[in-house]
Amino acid sequence: MRIGSVIVVIWLLVGFLAAGQRHYFSGSSSNCAKAGNTAITVVAGPLNYIGVNPKVKCDVPQPSQ
Repeated sequence: MRIGSVIVVIWLLVGFLAAGQRHYFSGSSSNCAKAGNTAITVVAGPLNYIGVNPKVKCDVPQPSQ
């Protein structure tokens, strides 16, 4: 169990590093897509460095007229 916890922590640290390199933590504007992209990048962790570039698309439905 201990080795699994260490692996998960290292995985997430690499994900935070990838999100930081993509400047997801900078800027004051936040929206659904930016939050989703940041979270997915952190969770994807080391996969970001082998070419995975996850993106989240958040479309808010428009009210009917």
